[in-house]
Amino acid sequence: MADRSPPDSTRGHGNNRGGTSGKVADFRYKRPSRPKPRAPSGPAASHRQNHAAPPFATGIEARQAYAALDLGTNNCRLLIARPSGENFTVIDAFSRVVRLGEGLAIHGRLSDDAMDRTLAALHVCAEKLRRRHVRLARSVATEACRRACNGESFIERVREETGIALDIISAQEEARLAVLGCHVLLEDGPGPAVIFDIGGGSTELVLVEPSGAVPRILDWMSVPFGVVSLSDTVPGKDDSEAGRLARYAEMRRIVRDSFAQFAQRVRDYAADPAGIRLLGTSGTVTTLASVYLELPQYDRQAVDGLIVQSAAMREISSRLSRMNAAERQALPCIGDDRANLVVAGCAILESILDIWPSPTLGVADRGIREGILRSLIAADAEGDKSRAEIQRLRERNL
Repeated sequence: MADRSPPDSTRGHGNNRGGTSGKVADFRYKRPSRPKPRAPSGPAASHRQNHAAPPFATGIEARQAYAALDLGTNNCRLLIARPSGENFTVIDAFSRVVRLGEGLAIHGRLSDDAMDRTLAALHVCAEKLRRRHVRLARSVATEACRRACNGESFIERVREETGIALDIISAQEEARLAVLGCHVLLEDGPGPAVIFDIGGGSTELVLVEPSGAVPRILDWMSVPFGVVSLSDTVPGKDDSEAGRLARYAEMRRIVRDSFAQFAQRVRDYAADPAGIRLLGTSGTVTTLASVYLELPQYDRQAVDGLIVQSAAMREISSRLSRMNAAERQALPCIGDDRANLVVAGCAILESILDIWPSPTLGVADRGIREGILRSLIAADAEGDKSRAEIQRLRERNL
């Protein structure tokens, strides 16, 4: 995707065990080797961008299904799709908050409860993969499994109990896939842009410039602070506004310090007279976009591709940081699952806006899974073309 490896590819954090970074691998679904019982189980003015996705290679039969599974620090998400012209059509999907990284920042390991919750979700995914007769799938695990001392053993347990072969990808590969999955929603323009992904356990920032069908990566950074890890790192009481604001300020300080090197490296780009653009993909930006639109319930069609004023997102972030948990829970599209995590997401988002002061922010409800699907379908199509050419040459030589 990039013309070269990002400049800071050796400046990652933690134990980067994602051995397939930068590659599209064939991770087919495998049946469990030792089946075990399942674990218990007033909108402001805005506009939307309509971009055609880059075309896939041809030659794939429409009936073939492909799958992408993204196991993050907070969520387990699955997409199953079939190629459809220049894009793909989703035929099945699954998303569940599993809180895999709960307590990881404190204890350095995945807890038994978190692993049980995650396995229950992965059993559902495995059943969908079987039922949809998926031709090719790739399943990835990100920051929680990268950091946890028992991450590798959990991956093996998942394979044995569900048949799903999870690949612990590097932060670099995570950033690449996020860009591949959502870059079509970038606002048009000749200048540089930043695409970011605020996850549960980490945040990736990628500096890109226009370059044909897919933007070229100029620089990137991953920091070990997402909505879960930052919330765990900066605990605090919720009983006074002063205490909530003090906690928010500390979150902002930690994230600002973590982003400092990236901020220095992109400083000249941020002053580009051609203008700068910003695109975010994560539960944080889609949640804040829903609050911005005052949606009674989440609506992907209303949010995906939305362009909002950055100042409006800052105002919402400031307002949420002052609320207590009960007040945040009462807001539509936040609820119980995100009430205690959205504040950390706001702190990260505001720190990104400090680094990259774009007047507008693009919102994407797409990312790693879509990037995986595009990679799988394109690579499989190229494989089909190669096999067809070999067969043609054999027939000619008979």
